[in-house]
Formats: sequence, C-alpha cells, structure tokens
Amino acid sequence: MKTLLCGAALCAVIIAPATAETRYDRSLEKAAMGIIAGKMGDIRGGFSFKQVPQLVVLPAPVPAPAGAIEPAREQASGGREDG
Repeated sequence: MKTLLCGAALCAVIIAPATAETRYDRSLEKAAMGIIAGKMGDIRGGFSFKQVPQLVVLPAPVPAPAGAIEPAREQASGGREDG
C-alpha cells in the first residue's frame, strides 16, 4: 500500500507542471494590440456582422475600333514576296 501511495504522489508531482497554466496579463495584451493597430493604420478593414461584402463585377472590355487598314505597298524591287 505504501508503494501505491508513493507512486501516486510521484505521478502527481510529475503531472503538476504540465497542467499548470501561465499567468495571462490582460494589460500586456491591450498594449500589444494598440502598438500593432498603430503600425497597421488604415490598411486594416473589416465588415460589421450586419454588412454583407459586395462583389465587384468588372465590365466586359470594349473592343478596339477597327481602324483603316492600309493596303500593303509593293516593293520597289518587284514582288511582295521579296525580302
């Protein structure tokens, strides 16, 4: 029985640091959030819960107007196939 109690105590001692939580500092969190928000500036944005994001639909591109196409000129040396 003594061995069982010693084993249980040893297990409790080993497990205790693993279950211990670190202290949480709320003022440190607020200060960090203030610093980060200051650095981000206006680049951050968000939506309220009531606002639905609107999708932007790009208009179809307007085709370029067909200009007057100049006919191919004849080469001074002769045919069009001459380099």
